[in-house]
Amino acid sequence: MPNRLADATSPYLLQHAENPVDWWPWGPEAFEEAERRGVPVLLSVGYAACHWCHVMAHESFEDAGLAEYLNERFVAVKVDREERPDVDAVYMEAVQAATGQGGWPMTVFLTPDKEPFYFGTYFPPQPRHGMPSFRQVLEGVDAAWRDRRQEVGEVAGRIRADLAERAAVYSAGAHHPPGDADLHQALVALSREFDQTRGGFGGAPKFPPAMVIEFLLRHHARTGSEAALEMAVRTGEAMARGGIHDQLGGGFARYAVDADWVVPHFEKMLYDNALLLRVYLHLWRATGSELARRVTLSTADFLLRELRTPEGAFASALDADSLDEETGASAEGAYYVWEPGQLVDLLGPADAATAARLFTVTADGTFEHGTSVPQLLADPEDFAEYEEIRRRMFEARASRPAPARDDKVVAAWNGLAIAALAETGALLDRPDLVEAAERAADLLLAVHLTPDGRLLRTSRDGRPGTNAGVLEDYADTAEGFLALYAVTGEAEWLQLAGGLLDTVLKHFTDEASGALYDTADDAEELIRRPQDPTDNATPSGWTAAAGALLGYAAYTGSDRHRTAAERALGIVGALAGRAPRFIGWGLAVAEALQDGPREIAVVGPADDPATAALRRAALLGTAPGAVLAVGAPGEAAAEVPLLADRPLVGGAPAAYVCRHFACEAPTTDPAALGARLGVVLE
Repeated sequence: MPNRLADATSPYLLQHAENPVDWWPWGPEAFEEAERRGVPVLLSVGYAACHWCHVMAHESFEDAGLAEYLNERFVAVKVDREERPDVDAVYMEAVQAATGQGGWPMTVFLTPDKEPFYFGTYFPPQPRHGMPSFRQVLEGVDAAWRDRRQEVGEVAGRIRADLAERAAVYSAGAHHPPGDADLHQALVALSREFDQTRGGFGGAPKFPPAMVIEFLLRHHARTGSEAALEMAVRTGEAMARGGIHDQLGGGFARYAVDADWVVPHFEKMLYDNALLLRVYLHLWRATGSELARRVTLSTADFLLRELRTPEGAFASALDADSLDEETGASAEGAYYVWEPGQLVDLLGPADAATAARLFTVTADGTFEHGTSVPQLLADPEDFAEYEEIRRRMFEARASRPAPARDDKVVAAWNGLAIAALAETGALLDRPDLVEAAERAADLLLAVHLTPDGRLLRTSRDGRPGTNAGVLEDYADTAEGFLALYAVTGEAEWLQLAGGLLDTVLKHFTDEASGALYDTADDAEELIRRPQDPTDNATPSGWTAAAGALLGYAAYTGSDRHRTAAERALGIVGALAGRAPRFIGWGLAVAEALQDGPREIAVVGPADDPATAALRRAALLGTAPGAVLAVGAPGEAAAEVPLLADRPLVGGAPAAYVCRHFACEAPTTDPAALGARLGVVLE
């Protein structure tokens, strides 16, 4: 019989709707029930594509005997971290503070007042590797709750006080935006952690450092630093050639479990692929790398082919697990890996040998049970042969049982995808990608934007969810709309971005310090208001908002928005030298602030090839965070201040390059414009 999760819109919650555990969704009713019964709350947090969440569900939450014990002594609450990042952030901070590590599934025990007092992640069904079984954990917590209630209360109080103390360090008021010395210090710190042999930063597991690469590219563009460019290029190439990159179908897995980028954790997330799509586009723009161009296009095609929903937005993720055709059991990576014999059966001995050499499919294997994850360690000598083999392998793979898809639409991640697709379509002459970006943006407007201008975080099947948008939703959606304006010239996108950013200023900003909160001032009250300027898998909402505010100010001349961006960037200066890997997007935005950012106005008739040539030169420019407005003289000035008072020059289309609305002499020459903006490509 289905439990209370049966009506959820979250695919993750629906995965648990048939559990014998009497799950409650997060909400006041669950905590009122715990208070009424005098029992603690078990909070279990995960997401649909999480491998170990599935494992713990099968081992423990589907066990009728364990469920009976759990239901009798606890109120069990299940949360999708992607729907409720605020709940996840608050309790994950507590888990990390108490245990020194975190991850999902996250398992936290709370008082009926939502205060945490015992923590963990995955617990096995039987004791192993020094971990207690989940049943032992439940019995221990139950005994402590019944027999040592005062001690439980003291622990909960200490944790709450510690969280409040941690929050105090995020005041930006004592800091200034990072200057050139701070950004150089960040570069030096990154160089110390850079893996000279394998690319990337630190050791295993290795996550794709998209935000850090963006900083490195912007720093190189502004300063000419070859060290910054080398780290960006070597990391980009290492990921592109490794198993973390799907060599057959495009796109990237969540992370590599090893330091060489060979074996991925096979789940594919929208946010990773949106961020990496934009990064590889910028790598191509900065270097002309054909590898970067191929990766850019294959990643864009992956998004459209496998993550686009019928409504035109983009789904959240593909699962790591799928059915193994030989065993019939669910297995991680089964969809993606190959054995030499499979290549022979598909291609014949000669082409199989070529495929094995191209994609490093070996007899010993690079993954489990003698299977290999395809890599492309060097470019093929014969691209036509390579493409034919890749096509046949891809088509054969498509007949395998596919990983499940988490098809909920998250506003923030769609904002990232909109920005990446719009820019890619414009720069690589793929109008279908720009159209896809516009269609996703239209879905956000129709389903996620409420009549009072507020955003909802999620939707599914065109039906809005109930959870309020958090800071990253407003910031990343605004970023996507600003990119759409730059590409399409439709002023509505600029105005919509401004409306979202006004909400950020009104509801998410601490007026005294300029610091930003992850939740609005009228959102549900948790044990503390979540706030974090550091990046995780996505840019922090704090610095993403700073970037969008800075870009909007460059278009409009708004001192209010620019000042808010500068104040928000204060925390970046404090963290630049100490933790640059975790403040990458903030550093990238700071590069834009140092550079101006450039404000580029191209004026001329829309159908004039000279206007198009100037527009393309501007889009190809590497100047950090540059904004672009294109319009006929006089027509759009009222809607876009950057275009005001910009006449043609000698009757010809012209480009104006400005900083803080102080402009250089206009030019009608695309080559001269490109030289000003750091264009690399011919």
